[in-house]
Amino acid sequence: MELNTPLEKILRLGEEQKRALERLDLKTVRDLLFYFPTRYIDIKSIIPIKELKPGSLSTIAGKVTKVGLRKSFRSRIPLGEAEIEDLTGKIKVIWFNQPYIAKIIKIGEFLKLAGTVTEGKQGIYLSNPEFEKAPALPIDTHDSLFEDEEAAWHLPVYPETRGLSSRFIYHAVKKILPGLKIADYIPTGILKKYNLPILQTAIYWIHLPKSGDHAVAARKRFAFEEIFLIQLRRRLDRLVYRKNKSFIIKAKKDEIENFIKRFPFLPTAAQEKVTAEILADLGKEEPMTRLLEGDVGSGKTAVAATIAHAVIKTPPAENKFSHLQVAYMAPTEILAIQHFENFIQYFRHLNINVGLITGTTCKKFPSKVNPHQATDVSRSQLLKWVGSGDIPILLGTHTLIQKSVKFKNLGLVIIDEQHRFGTHQRMALVRKDGFAPHLLSMTATPIPRTLALTIYGDLDLSLLDELPQGRKRIQTEIIPPEKRDGAYEKIAREIEAGRQVYVICPRIDEPDETKRKKLDVKSVKAEAKRLKKNIFPNERIEILHSKINKKEKERVMKEFAAGDITILVATSVIEVGINVPNATVMIIEGAERFGLAQLHQLRGRVGRSEDQAYCFIFAETKSEKTMKRLNALREAKSGFELSELDLALRGPGELAGVSQWGISDIGMEAIKNIKMVEAARREAEIIEKDLAKYPLLKSLAEAEDKIWHFE
Repeated sequence: MELNTPLEKILRLGEEQKRALERLDLKTVRDLLFYFPTRYIDIKSIIPIKELKPGSLSTIAGKVTKVGLRKSFRSRIPLGEAEIEDLTGKIKVIWFNQPYIAKIIKIGEFLKLAGTVTEGKQGIYLSNPEFEKAPALPIDTHDSLFEDEEAAWHLPVYPETRGLSSRFIYHAVKKILPGLKIADYIPTGILKKYNLPILQTAIYWIHLPKSGDHAVAARKRFAFEEIFLIQLRRRLDRLVYRKNKSFIIKAKKDEIENFIKRFPFLPTAAQEKVTAEILADLGKEEPMTRLLEGDVGSGKTAVAATIAHAVIKTPPAENKFSHLQVAYMAPTEILAIQHFENFIQYFRHLNINVGLITGTTCKKFPSKVNPHQATDVSRSQLLKWVGSGDIPILLGTHTLIQKSVKFKNLGLVIIDEQHRFGTHQRMALVRKDGFAPHLLSMTATPIPRTLALTIYGDLDLSLLDELPQGRKRIQTEIIPPEKRDGAYEKIAREIEAGRQVYVICPRIDEPDETKRKKLDVKSVKAEAKRLKKNIFPNERIEILHSKINKKEKERVMKEFAAGDITILVATSVIEVGINVPNATVMIIEGAERFGLAQLHQLRGRVGRSEDQAYCFIFAETKSEKTMKRLNALREAKSGFELSELDLALRGPGELAGVSQWGISDIGMEAIKNIKMVEAARREAEIIEKDLAKYPLLKSLAEAEDKIWHFE
């Protein structure tokens, strides 16, 4: 059987099943074989029916005494039903949306079933259980039912979707596996070194393990494989980009010192160290590829400005009266405009042009009419100045890397909070003569070390792990509903002292009351009205969210920055970069709806001056898991510490932001293991030099990188 064989050629599929497979992107035999179970049910752990407890995931064995079909009373969902009896009692079994099951089991047959024990109005029942037909009813859990070694395996449970049950997937895999012959692409030496099963064995063991050890070994192999392949691809990316030449930047020490002296603060030791690392890279002929990871408020923008200064003060070899250019890309228009205004302050004494380009705005500083202000310009004129090299510094959103934006001498690209800037985007910036700009990627999202080593395997890492002098730690409090009034009194005192407040809500509008599954969480619009009416009637309250037009956003942010607005009620649109030092209070409504990393980012909007800042976490839930996470936010001393806690507290696939990394759940298991990540990184480094010896691995590593798009 070929791995590329379409599933519809070997499986009998109804229209609903075809649609379900398409939703899961399962088209071929290979797709199905690499669709792994999320957990296993131990078929040997049988519980007597009389001992079943509601809410437990349990396995039972018994005789079928009743079978039937019906539809649920309200929703009219088709149901398959059965009654199972063992020596201790009886229990009803219900398969929702799977009525066909009632047609394939018969009264008098013996079954072993595993599912969730659910409590209904008429007692407990087993909900959507997996089942296997058995030769006889066991007297106890050690009876002859399990004497056959082939029967003593763990039942896999797969992620389901409407029209496609875990049971269907399991039987489809069982049909495919006997004819499977698949060559391994991981070198044998690596597998032996780390005691990992070959691919064919791992595929069998992950789907049909005879023991828990089999399942663990298979998952270990695929976890290692995923991280190893990412590392190898990242190394190849790095090699391709670094084959180009770049501009050699020789920064003058006195010029750098004079530029830094203009900042209204003293640089931290971490800023000085990171700046030195980056300047050392810029002095080389090969293009720099470096990630600057800094906690919120650690001063990344000041480092970026200092590096930009070193670049624009270096003329290209062919014209000593010109400048090398810097492109600074921000994730949102609000942040791009803010950086543009900051860079004007940093560079206005040098009498150079600073430009801004977004999807809706083009600006240039200084204006010919007023040399102290920026002015709107046409897109075509701005692009002409960029192309001629007359604008040394251009800031903007992703618009500035489009084909229409052509630089004359692009020496440095700074990417802010873009998480990944892929090889294709980088290569698009390489000039025809083989000159590539240096790349500095920056993030304020603290990343666990294992994740950074994997995802950013093609980048050198620099850490800003120190806050500016005089900054106080933000006091964080978790506020249950009964303590809101006390929190509002504290906030009122801050407002009386002239401070400002952010209020973050998970949604923009109130939920539709007609929808059954509406999320009952605070909305920006309703909360702003409630605060104005009931809590702070004398304060000016405005709202900010993604659906507000550009001019309104700019007006609100300018007035909030100027202190004219006391309370800004917003969605997480203000998560990244917005800087208002006078705002000292952050309220986060529905905090359980946000990931830890996002909560940390939101909290980082305050605490940007020497004044004490406060973050009030308003949480409705009291679940142990949620409270543990929120307490971690309160207790962690830095974002780096918090990221490690987040990884430890949350299961694979639940880590905040994981979907954007493109790593599977099984890969996230490896991310928790620093030894595995370092081993995969080591092997990728070794194998890269001899990749031609392994054609299967080479083709896989060099294939179109569809899985790992991070932009």
